[in-house]
Amino acid sequence: MKTGKIIYWVSTSLISAMMLFAAYSYFTSPMAKTGFQHLGFPDYFRVELGVAKILGVIALILPWISRKIKEFAYSGFAIVFISAIIAHLSSGDGIKVAVNAVVALALLAVSYFYFLKDK
Repeated sequence: MKTGKIIYWVSTSLISAMMLFAAYSYFTSPMAKTGFQHLGFPDYFRVELGVAKILGVIALILPWISRKIKEFAYSGFAIVFISAIIAHLSSGDGIKVAVNAVVALALLAVSYFYFLKDK
């Protein structure tokens, strides 16, 4: 297997695992609910974001999903990560909390770069 393909699948798998874990915690963790309240988001947004993350992971992982749908998933995740960075910094959480979203955005960029390179 080519090195680029390995990098693509490792980065895509890591970002997908992160998003599935986040979605799971949105549905099950009282801390996640408190975190959304701290950021000033309504409770329905937590559920909506959890569902969107699951759908985005499905779009990225399944090979038969169209390229256009995958592009929407990449842009949706990018918007989520940038929004998370802004929300955490604006609420006074500081860079230590926002760094998770920065790392996720960088990992997403690697996945996207190798996604484009492969096609």
